[in-house]
Amino acid sequence: MTPIRSAAAPAAPVPALLVIDMQNTLVAMAYRAAGTVAAIARLQERARAAGAPVVLVQQGDEELEPGTDGWRIVPQLAPAPGEAVVPKAAPDSFLGTELDAVLRARGVTEVVVTGFATEICVESTARQALSRGYDVVLVADGHTTSVRPGPGPYAAPEASVAHHNEIYRNLRYPGRRVRVLPAAEVDFGGGAPATAG
Repeated sequence: MTPIRSAAAPAAPVPALLVIDMQNTLVAMAYRAAGTVAAIARLQERARAAGAPVVLVQQGDEELEPGTDGWRIVPQLAPAPGEAVVPKAAPDSFLGTELDAVLRARGVTEVVVTGFATEICVESTARQALSRGYDVVLVADGHTTSVRPGPGPYAAPEASVAHHNEIYRNLRYPGRRVRVLPAAEVDFGGGAPATAG
């Protein structure tokens, strides 16, 4: 008779908080700016307390010239000493950057994605993370997009955020775990997630 072997429990994820393009110029045009910044700031506090990496990504281009005030990360989300800040020049935070190397050096297997703008840099980066083998948590109230100047071809910002949250709730990648969670339910492995309030 063959002995019954118990299946090994899956390894616990090693999460990192990814904060994309929360820079002065961009936050100034963002929908629900104050609420999004506050949600990400609480996530930063909890990630740091749990010992989880916090990685900030910072766009630099002709509209966000490095060194200018508009290019700087908003003060409420400034990196702590020793935290990685990854410069980028494209919507995909992995393209031509050190992001993948930074995450792998820290043993990260899951990225908790936040930032600006929902349908551009947040979306591009989350999809690339999945393609590169990471699990993804999209923080439902931790990403935002620009306020629209009135009726036009773009979806309203609240609709865009809701649309992407719903897409990720139903997105399936073989071998990957994809979740959409409010900031209050994100667990960095250092204890129970925060309660809302």
